[in-house]
Amino acid sequence: MTRAAASLVLVLVALSSTFTKYVPKSGAASVVSWFEPQLLLCLAGWGDQLNWAQTYEEALFLSRSRNKPLMVLFLLEDCPRSQAFKQAFNENDKIQRILDEDFVVFNMMQETVDQHLSPDGQYVPRIIFVDPSMTVRDDITGRYSNRLYGYEAADMNVLLDNMKKAKKTENSE
Repeated sequence: MTRAAASLVLVLVALSSTFTKYVPKSGAASVVSWFEPQLLLCLAGWGDQLNWAQTYEEALFLSRSRNKPLMVLFLLEDCPRSQAFKQAFNENDKIQRILDEDFVVFNMMQETVDQHLSPDGQYVPRIIFVDPSMTVRDDITGRYSNRLYGYEAADMNVLLDNMKKAKKTENSE
């Protein structure tokens, strides 16, 4: 009897996790297989099911060809703020769903000299949106006046609202 009860508990746990976590329609296995090994290490745990671009150039191309906005994340593996953001980011099913269905995503693991991607300085975590016409959306900002594009772990609702703005503007053009 205890063996049957243990089996039932395992089945219930498996089913409950299926219903509580967003499962993408695109599937992670087909996307992840072509990534470089060092890129996989950088992306591990950052929404593993998402269609991550390998380079900024590829991200721009995918954004334009798929007519989807691009979300560029500036995050560092060894940064405590980035790690806290990562956890909140991954636990938010709404964000994961919208990113999977409606965005191209690129994690910029090093700073850039492109002033369009760092209009108010270089800091992490930072998120910049780019529309399919390759225009940086400097009008979509976070809630901090000293770092306009900065987000913290507690800012998932702000990020979600900004993603909706980026998506709405892109679809209405």
